[in-house]
Amino acid sequence: MEEKIMNAIPDIREYKRKLREKYKDIRRNMSKSDKQRRDLAILERLISTDAYKNADIVLTYVSTDIEVDTRALINKAMDDKKRVAVPRCIDGTRDMNFYFIKSMDDLEKGTFSVLEPIPSKCVKAYAYEKALCIVPGLSFDMKGYRLGYGKGYYDRFLSAHPRLTKVGLCYCPCTVSELHHGRFDVSADMLITEKYIHRTEQTENTKD
Repeated sequence: MEEKIMNAIPDIREYKRKLREKYKDIRRNMSKSDKQRRDLAILERLISTDAYKNADIVLTYVSTDIEVDTRALINKAMDDKKRVAVPRCIDGTRDMNFYFIKSMDDLEKGTFSVLEPIPSKCVKAYAYEKALCIVPGLSFDMKGYRLGYGKGYYDRFLSAHPRLTKVGLCYCPCTVSELHHGRFDVSADMLITEKYIHRTEQTENTKD
């Protein structure tokens, strides 16, 4: 199937660029109240899962304005006595490290103006037993593959930690049946939208 998709796309970089703009526009055009409603529904579904309940550590990005909100998740996880770690990109590389934070005060604007942990105030994470990793993406397909921002940070990290439980958060209008993916792309184990939970390693979905 991947070969068919590749043969049908003359320029994969242009294909991905157009898709990124499409899904960014969908997100930008959501009203504030609509986005808040969707974000809350996604959070409620996420915290209802065994993957969240059984996790001791939550690895998560800090959301920007067009991403599924994770700030409420960070506060909820801390209230639930879970350890929360967020990524910091390593200058001059495509790698990132996660650092445990105790509050949003442990963050500063870093790479791409995204909030990242302040190393001098945080402890670097090394072990990821019983960790749940929230994976960002502009779009996800039903196999858990995602359209990211094209930098490769998460795929490199996830490839190095294959035993992590990986959850993609996405709005329904930004999901598709299938996305092009390369051999080094890593799929999420679970996709959560405002309408459903989809376990990509199983054939059944959980819907209201």
